[in-house]
Amino acid sequence: MDRKVIFPHQVLPYWLLLPQVVITLVFFIWPAGQAAWMSVLQQDMFGSSVDFVGLANFRELFEDPDYIAAMGRTAWFSVAVTCLAMAPALLLAVMADRVVRGGSFYKTALVIPYAIAPAVAGVLWLFMFNPAVGVLAWVLKQWGIDWNPSLHGNQAMTLVIVAAAWKQIAYNFLFFLAGLQSIPKSLLEAAAIDGASASRRFRTIVLPLLSPTTFFLLVVNMVYAFFDTFAVVHAITGGGPAKATEILVYKVYHDGVVALNLGSSSAQSVVLMLIVIALTFLQFRFVQKKVHY
Repeated sequence: MDRKVIFPHQVLPYWLLLPQVVITLVFFIWPAGQAAWMSVLQQDMFGSSVDFVGLANFRELFEDPDYIAAMGRTAWFSVAVTCLAMAPALLLAVMADRVVRGGSFYKTALVIPYAIAPAVAGVLWLFMFNPAVGVLAWVLKQWGIDWNPSLHGNQAMTLVIVAAAWKQIAYNFLFFLAGLQSIPKSLLEAAAIDGASASRRFRTIVLPLLSPTTFFLLVVNMVYAFFDTFAVVHAITGGGPAKATEILVYKVYHDGVVALNLGSSSAQSVVLMLIVIALTFLQFRFVQKKVHY
């Protein structure tokens, strides 16, 4: 029989919730409200002249071809990062789950990249693919590939996608490994006795039982691609060349901090927030139907 938890004082639960509520208000609700308010204002770089312009910032935003192009780049970037971060993580988790000797060392080594700061990860990949001194850039040149991401936009975007995905693989690996270890071995053994091959067991048993973990990581990785990849882009390309890697989150920074167009930058942050909320809602509305709990 379940035992009911009774707090000695009625106000104790509220005191326990207070720190998290304060953090949410200070670091999430209040900045979002400030951005929403600044998005309907027009002010100069010194803040001495502030005018209420309503939705003019949003109208100018969607009439700007550079912003529309940035939305397309962000869509491609987020999908590519999510796929490249989740697929290798699942493969590595399956391999780690089968390791008997040295399993702890193997798992620890795979988790190490998650401890690296995004900016440092970006610098590491930039150095390895540097056309002058990079080892991987030298290998590409030996294969006849004219590699120079500072001149070719497609190469710069590829480098940013790979670096951002590599940074997230360790995070996904942890969750996939935990999901695999929670699957009862008796189910796999029973399927093996019935003659199911390894690929069939993985397709019909492992993947359906991993669907809650996969759905969670899908949402997390999409949010990561939209927001947390700023440092990677800034360290590797700075949005270049010719804005080829300027995704939405970086454009918010460039227009607000560099160009000092605070109204447009705030409007962009509001649009970015709404896009992520809409994507998360759609994922919960439609993708979750494929999840088996």
